[in-house]
Amino acid sequence: MKAETKDRIFEIVLNCVNRTILRISGDATFRPFHEALLSRELITAAAFERSFSTSFGQGPVEEISQIVAQDTGAFAERQKETMVNVFKGSIDEIDRIMSALRSGNRSPNWQSEVKTVSSFTRGDTEVRRVLSDLYVRRDDEEIFISIKTVKPNLDQTEIAKKDMLLLMANNPKCVTYFGLFYNPGGPRRQDYNWSIPSKIFDMKTDECVLIGEDYWDTIGGKGTYPSLLDVFKDVGFATKARLKQMSEEA
Repeated sequence: MKAETKDRIFEIVLNCVNRTILRISGDATFRPFHEALLSRELITAAAFERSFSTSFGQGPVEEISQIVAQDTGAFAERQKETMVNVFKGSIDEIDRIMSALRSGNRSPNWQSEVKTVSSFTRGDTEVRRVLSDLYVRRDDEEIFISIKTVKPNLDQTEIAKKDMLLLMANNPKCVTYFGLFYNPGGPRRQDYNWSIPSKIFDMKTDECVLIGEDYWDTIGGKGTYPSLLDVFKDVGFATKARLKQMSEEA
């Protein structure tokens, strides 16, 4: 990762931390039960974690992902709108697949699902709009990524997969991913233990699922994940003293 790229990411994370500090320092909420149980430092830390996780998991993750992809020389665009023209048979099959997955009457299998929805070659077509959180074009390859929180709900996961299948039905040569920017269960993919999205994706084996290190290294190349962690550590070095002082003054 280029030094310039690391500097840009440092500024994004630093600004996110600073905005979080301003939000929680201005929060005058009275929490008598929390204060009876916990120290002021723990209360401040918990408030910071909640606020930072919410704000960072929105725009900043997408922005950093775009910068990381551009660092490799690829073209990258956030909130990419794609108008797909898909056979009506494919759309109906996608709806059947999603209904069966949601009800538990079917197990997720990405390769099988893509093969099925891509098999329709005749009949009427419909135009649908798909919005991808990140679009990457590298050489002749088009990559569409739906970036979600690390513990997505069922509706978010279902919408993401439906959009991904629409993209594949429109162009089987493109690549689509369901991306989680870190793994809350541990360092390995097999550690992922949030059960809700597992109704829609096989979170352990589906090739379209990227979690943590796999997500970042797919976008930016091998070694991107530890490089990012180093940038975050640098931001932490610059901000931890301010957080400590704020908790002492609370």
